[in-house]
Amino acid sequence: MTHVRQDIRNIAIIAHVDHGKTTLVDGMLKQSKVFRDNSLAGERILDSNALEKERGITILAKNTAVTWGGVKINIVDTPGHADFGGEVERVLNMVDGALLLIDAVEGPMPQTRFVLRKALALGLRIIVVINKVDRPHARVEEALNETFDLFIELGASDEQATFPVVYAVGLTGQSGYTDDVGPDLSALFETVIKEVSGPTIDPDAPARLLVTTLEYDNYKGQIGVGRLQSGVLKRGMQVARMTPQGERVMRTIEYLFTYHNLSKQEVEEVAAGDIVAIGGMDDVRISDTIADPIVEEALPPISVEEPTVRMTFAVNASPFAGREGKSGWGTSRRLRQRLYDETRSNVALRVGDGESPEQFIVSGRGELHLGILIETMRREGYEFEVSKPEVIFHEDPETGEILEPIEDVHVEIADLMTGIVVELLGARRGQLVNMSTENGTTYLQYVMPTRSLLGFRPHFLRATSGMGQIHSLFRDYAPLGTAAPMARQFGSLVAYDTGAVTAYALSGAQSRGTYFVNPGAEVYAGQVIGENIRPGDLDINVVKAKHLTNHRAKPTDNAVMLAPARNMSLDDCIEFLGEDELLEVTPESLRIRKRILNNEMRLKDRKRREKMFETA
Repeated sequence: MTHVRQDIRNIAIIAHVDHGKTTLVDGMLKQSKVFRDNSLAGERILDSNALEKERGITILAKNTAVTWGGVKINIVDTPGHADFGGEVERVLNMVDGALLLIDAVEGPMPQTRFVLRKALALGLRIIVVINKVDRPHARVEEALNETFDLFIELGASDEQATFPVVYAVGLTGQSGYTDDVGPDLSALFETVIKEVSGPTIDPDAPARLLVTTLEYDNYKGQIGVGRLQSGVLKRGMQVARMTPQGERVMRTIEYLFTYHNLSKQEVEEVAAGDIVAIGGMDDVRISDTIADPIVEEALPPISVEEPTVRMTFAVNASPFAGREGKSGWGTSRRLRQRLYDETRSNVALRVGDGESPEQFIVSGRGELHLGILIETMRREGYEFEVSKPEVIFHEDPETGEILEPIEDVHVEIADLMTGIVVELLGARRGQLVNMSTENGTTYLQYVMPTRSLLGFRPHFLRATSGMGQIHSLFRDYAPLGTAAPMARQFGSLVAYDTGAVTAYALSGAQSRGTYFVNPGAEVYAGQVIGENIRPGDLDINVVKAKHLTNHRAKPTDNAVMLAPARNMSLDDCIEFLGEDELLEVTPESLRIRKRILNNEMRLKDRKRREKMFETA
C-alpha cells in the first residue's frame, strides 16, 4: 500500500546559465549548518570539477542534502548551459519538485524554457524563485509576469500555473515572500517543505531503483545513484541488474550510501523515497534497473534528445605524435575505450566508428559539450586529433527530404551595437523574430540554422567588444536551406618547413597576418601558424635564419620588433578550424594543421576538388 513520506523532500534546482543556482545552494548549505561557523566554505561549493571552477559554469549534475526542521531535503544542482541539457533531463526523474530560478533583470531565458518544459512534462511541483532582486534595474514584476506567460505558453495545467513565488538574493543568502527579502533563507526552506510533497512510496513492494547518475571512487569503484522507488535496500543484499537491452545479471550490494550535507554516508539500510548510491557493481550503467530478484520487468529507461553536432576524433598522426602524451595512450584501442567509457555517464553523447579503425565519430549537443570532453581528455594525458564540428542532418521518413537542426538565438547587446549584430546574423541566414529595447539594452530573438552558428561566437564577441551576450537553444528540424553557411573570411598561414620558429622569419612576414606561434616554438610543415589577412591559404617559411656575412650592420638593423602572438584557447581553435584542417590536441599543446601536410600534394588535391566542383 502506498503512502507519502513526510520526512524527505527531493528537489532539483533548474535555471538558465548564470542565474545563480550553485550560489543559492551555497547559501542553503551554509544556513543549514553544514559548516562550522568559523570555517571557510568558499564559493560555488558544488562546482568541484576543475573545469567548472575555471569556466564558472556547472557542467555535471551534483547531489547534496540538508536538514531543515527535521526534514531531509535532497538537492540536485543542475547545469544551466544548453549544451549540458542531457544532465538536466536524466536527473529530473529523481525529484518531486523543482526550484526554477529567474534572474530579476533578465527574466526567463532560452534554457529556462527548455528545463521548464521538461519539468512540467514530468508533473513536478515548480517553485519560482525570483533571484538577484537587489540588482540595479531589477524588473521583479515584469520577470514574474514573463514567467507566468511562459508557463501558459508551455501548456502548464491550472495547478502548475498557480505556482508559489519566493524572492531571493542567493549571494547573501536572503529570501522572502516579497522583494523586501528577509535576513536568511527561511522563507525558501519553508516553501519547499510546504509546497513540495514527499515521495509517494510502497514500502512493502519489491525494491526497484533506476540508475540516473554514475560516480567513481578510487577505493569502492563504480557507484550508481538513483531514487529508490519502492521497497528497502540493504547492504549485502542480492539484487538483479537489468539493462534496457534486456540483459539480466545478479549482483551483490557491497556498499550503500545516502547523501548528507556535502558527503555520502555509508548506511546498512535505505527505505524507499530516498536518493541512494550503490557500490560494488563495476558494470552498472545509466538507465539500468537495480531491483529485488523477484522483479521481472525493468523500469522505463532514461531518454534524452538527440545530439545535433558531431566531430571526428582520430589517433594523432602528426610528426610530433608521441612527444607530450602519456606513453601508450595514443593508440586507437585506448582512444576507443576512453570515448565509449564516456557514454556510460554522459547520456547525451554518442560514439560510433569512423571510416578507418583510427577514427571515431563523436556526437554531442554543441561545440561546448564536445569541447569540454576534449579538454578533459587532454588533461588526463591523451593526445589525438579532432576535425571541424559539423551538424547532423536527418531524413524525413515520409518525404525523404533532408532536414537540418535550427535554433532559437537570443542576443543581448547595447543599443549602439544593434546594426552590426543584425548585419552579422542576417548574413548567416538568421530570421529576426522579436526585438525590444529597455534601459539602453537591445534584446534580439532569431531563428537560424545550427550550421550557421558554428564558429560565429568569436565574430560576435569581436563585433561587440566582448560586451554582448548570445544564447542558443535547439528548436526543431527544418528543410535544408539552399544558401551555404558563411565561410571563413580569412585563410590560414601554413608553415612551409619543419624546425624552430625564428624572429627573423616572423618579422619579414608580419604583414601577412597574425601569428599563433612565438619565436623558438617548434613547428612542422603543414602546421597552421597564423591567420592570413586575405582569403585563401599562404605557405610561408617561418624557420629560416639570417645568413651571416662580413657586413657589419648598424645596431638598429639588428632590432626585431614583433607583434605578440595570438593566444588561442581550445574553443578558439575549434571555431577557427577549416574544412581541410585538423586540431592536434596534446596535454601541453594545441596545434592546428592541414589534413594533407605536404605542400605540393595539398595543391594537387585542391586543384582536383576545384575541377570536380566545376564539373558538377
